[in-house]
Order: sequence, then structure tokens, then C-alpha cells
Amino acid sequence: MKRVFVNEEHCIGCHLCEYNCAFANSGLNDMAKLKGKEIFPRIRVEGDDKITFAVSCRHCTDPICIKSCISGALSRNSEGTVEIDRNKCVGCQTCILVCPYGAIRQNGDGAILKCELCLKNDCNEPACVTGCPNRAIVYEER
Repeated sequence: MKRVFVNEEHCIGCHLCEYNCAFANSGLNDMAKLKGKEIFPRIRVEGDDKITFAVSCRHCTDPICIKSCISGALSRNSEGTVEIDRNKCVGCQTCILVCPYGAIRQNGDGAILKCELCLKNDCNEPACVTGCPNRAIVYEER
């Protein structure tokens, strides 16, 4: 299965992956419309002065987030991608607590967000990958 991988040696912490992700999943037709709004990307840049890296869902082989979801909002599709049914999410945050990578976060409305590899929008590949100026983020099978 293809997944998002990050080469932290090339990441400069510019946060463009976050903006591209938020825009790709916003339903807006112009990124400038995000200006001044709180964004909720499904990828997050972390780090310090020495190293920065993007954190996103690893789409684990045996995802504990799915096992721990009390409402059945998390599932795996036929390609292996861990997906969210936002209509089922009750906002209990159990998946946030059990994710070993810190890749799940809460949206402004209480439901959860996580990378779904841009399968639910028109990107054809993750927007974080196409928007990374240093190609620190790649979408490949390893």
C-alpha cells in the first residue's frame, strides 16, 4: 500500500503541507479564502530548531485506532486506508489517545481528523505531497 513518508532532512518547517491539506479538504475553490480562518489540516508539522517533520497517519497494518473506536467511525477500506465516517464519530477522543504516532486530532466541531490520503477530494494524490517545495514528503510504497 502506498503511504505518506517524510524525509526530515529535507523538511524546513514551512507548514505548506498543512495549508495544502487544509485547502484540499476545505471544499473551497481558492486557497486565499483560508486567510484569517482557523485551519484543520490532517497533517501537522512538529519539531524544534534542529529538526522538523510532518506527522500524518501511517495507515497501520493492525490499527489500534479502529479497534478502540466505540462508535465504529473508523474503518479500513479495500486499499488499506484508514478512513473516518464523520457521521458516526461521537468525539470521545479514544482514537487520539491510543494512536502511537499522534496522527489523529480533533476538528473544530468535535469530530476527529486524520489523513485519508486525499481519497475524499479531487487531488489524486495527497495534497501535502504535491505542495511540499522540498519534496520532503513522498507518497510511495515501501
